[in-house]
Amino acid sequence: MDGRLLVVEDDPQVRAMLVRTLRYEGFDVEPAPDAAEALAALRERPPDLVLLDLLLPDVDGMDVCRELREAENSVPILMLTARDGVEDRIAGLDSGADDYVVKPFDTAELVARVRSLLRRSRPAPDSHLRRFADLELDLGSRDVRRAGRALELTPREFDLLALLMNNPRTVIGRERMLVEAWGYRAAVETNAVDVYVGYLRRKLEEDGEPRLIWTVRGIGYVLREGHPG
Repeated sequence: MDGRLLVVEDDPQVRAMLVRTLRYEGFDVEPAPDAAEALAALRERPPDLVLLDLLLPDVDGMDVCRELREAENSVPILMLTARDGVEDRIAGLDSGADDYVVKPFDTAELVARVRSLLRRSRPAPDSHLRRFADLELDLGSRDVRRAGRALELTPREFDLLALLMNNPRTVIGRERMLVEAWGYRAAVETNAVDVYVGYLRRKLEEDGEPRLIWTVRGIGYVLREGHPG
């Protein structure tokens, strides 16, 4: 998948069209019909980008945008609206949106804007360093440190941790972890993932550090501070 998107749109026909188009383009898409469901989804499964309709049945999209920014949530937001006045665009951007698309829109342009925002929000391809909380991983040297303490990881443990650190706060399924760290297909038993995650946790928490790799029952694992539940 090219990224996980949250589509917040109250019109069922427009929402279905967006979900269908974006999934066809290779994105993992979660729909939400209103602000309440959108905010719940943002807490439970943080997306890589939010497509946010301005006119929602419960809360104005600009208020949702402001709430996220006030909470220091930096997820890219692409605002969708029928309001095409210059003052409306300024208000949308001032509320914290990263881009603004007026309805009706061309789907090819929308997809291009989504990809552009995702590129801008992700680390540069030549950046070898990944950081999360007090954890640091160097893709080039394959060194890993937690709070300055060097960790000795096996190649498999390193690959699993790199996958999680490249997708922080995103739930990664066991099948995907197998494919990316082992090269296996989803039909292969996934218990190897659980075993190696157990090894990783012991090394990451050896000095009593708080847990960073959490189990999401029935799905896989997520790298985040604090329990995902």
